[in-house]
Amino acid sequence: MLIGELAQRAGTSTRTLRYYEQHGLIRSRRSTNGYRAFDEAELRVVHEIRALLAVGFDLDDIRPFVACLRAGHATGDVCPDSVAVLRRKLDEVDTCLARLNTVREKLDHQLNEAIAHREKSCLRRTVP
Repeated sequence: MLIGELAQRAGTSTRTLRYYEQHGLIRSRRSTNGYRAFDEAELRVVHEIRALLAVGFDLDDIRPFVACLRAGHATGDVCPDSVAVLRRKLDEVDTCLARLNTVREKLDHQLNEAIAHREKSCLRRTVP
């Protein structure tokens, strides 16, 4: 299939596909007239790339998933290198969640202190 058809079927742009190709994530062959031609398997690879990008993976993180698909696996997440990336990414998310939880606790405490201070100030003004 040509790049325009792949873009349409994958729900992306030809520019994005060229970007993926430039970074070695998808493969094409050139037809005699110089057009990029893609195998049907590249559609699955593009879907995998887009799904991983959507949840925060970067291009280097995605490489093991693409390699796993190219090795003939039905999904890109069953190979050891992909599992290692998933574990690392999960650790990153857990660290981020812990940081966010700490920030939330501090903000909650600050808000409660501010409300308590405000209520005390209001009571002092209304009591003769």
